[in-house]
Amino acid sequence: MPETAELTDLETKSLGEIPHPSLPQGSSIYGGTKVFPDYQAEDGETYFTLVHGIAHESSVSFVAILQATRAQRKGFESAIYFYGPGSLNCLATRGFPTTGNSAFPGEHNINESLKTFMAEGGKVYCCRFGLSLHGAREEDLIEGVIPTHPLDVQDALIHYARKGAIINSTYMF
Repeated sequence: MPETAELTDLETKSLGEIPHPSLPQGSSIYGGTKVFPDYQAEDGETYFTLVHGIAHESSVSFVAILQATRAQRKGFESAIYFYGPGSLNCLATRGFPTTGNSAFPGEHNINESLKTFMAEGGKVYCCRFGLSLHGAREEDLIEGVIPTHPLDVQDALIHYARKGAIINSTYMF
């Protein structure tokens, strides 16, 4: 059993100022009222997500995938388009010390979420130029991810806008 660190009088005083835990585990500190209706897709509605966020550098990319998956489960035709550094989210070669091994808990959350999204009928696009900017190869993509030409980013946006899609565009630089 490790020894307890010796604390100074000020460290002990600081620790004692606020009791811990201040609330027992499971305590509610937020209300649960959902303000907006739980909308479901109407016939033919589409949800399109653009992701320009680096895998694991923020929660932006992961949350965008979760939102697209939720929209799909509500009945929306759903697609995600990764471009720029967002393209790195689509790599099947993630892992350490070998591909597929998680160096930290959650390292493969994005991979597994994209596989689930596609298995449930979603389309995932990935910009080849975004891959090339970071030295990633097209053959390193998760199976089922559709590689796209750099000029497709704008045309995909036009395509989905003309379909009347709800467009969720995330951007991180």
